[in-house]
Amino acid sequence: KQWYQRRVRGRIATASFDSTTCIWEYTDGEWDLAATLEGHENEVKGVAWSRDGDYLASCSRDKSVWVWEVVEVDYECASVLQVHTQDVKKVVWHPTDPLLFSTSYDDTVKVYKEFGDDWECAESLIGHSSTVWSMSFNKSGDKFVSCSDDRTLRVWCRDDNKPTKYTCKSTVCGFHSRPIYDVSWGRHGYIATAAGDNAVRVFEQQGGSLLLAHYQPDAHTGDVNSVAWKGHLLASASDDETVKIWSLDT
Repeated sequence: KQWYQRRVRGRIATASFDSTTCIWEYTDGEWDLAATLEGHENEVKGVAWSRDGDYLASCSRDKSVWVWEVVEVDYECASVLQVHTQDVKKVVWHPTDPLLFSTSYDDTVKVYKEFGDDWECAESLIGHSSTVWSMSFNKSGDKFVSCSDDRTLRVWCRDDNKPTKYTCKSTVCGFHSRPIYDVSWGRHGYIATAAGDNAVRVFEQQGGSLLLAHYQPDAHTGDVNSVAWKGHLLASASDDETVKIWSLDT
């Protein structure tokens, strides 16, 4: 099984249970395998391109995060980060700054920054009481929302004096009866969640709080594993082997 990652310069990166990351290039109307990145010792759970496409991050069940530097058509390992104590679920790049974030089964979010020729962990964000499955930034990157096996959402705000430091400002609980597997913060400001109760929820910010704007029970017949905004369209993917597209009616 592989996961799709956004297209960068005509390329797609996929993560696989066979411990590899594959790079695909679009040429002459077809997707061709351009490179296979090896190094992780267990399944690769997530991949993410940096905004400029110069770096690719991967994370794995082996508890590590790898940063790959794109050098023309080659991919060179720039750093291997081993600061999590459990499986690393997801890697996310900051939308404007050269910062990398990772979520893990060790209940934390890590923040990485480039120091000289290497990458190092700059912050460890603690707040959730169980696996942090996913996170998503708002448009400007001064806030992000995380979701967890503890069935809560947490909204983190950036410290004005320390760009790598984020502090949890609010916790949203009581809306999900099962773990929250994914979260997506749309550019319009709405936050969507995917959960193990087969439902999709959409929240909106009012003041310092998140309010439930829409609840779609039985959106799928199995766990909802992923959600992603594209404008006012929302895609959801599920264990029921379907992907559904929803329209946000404002």
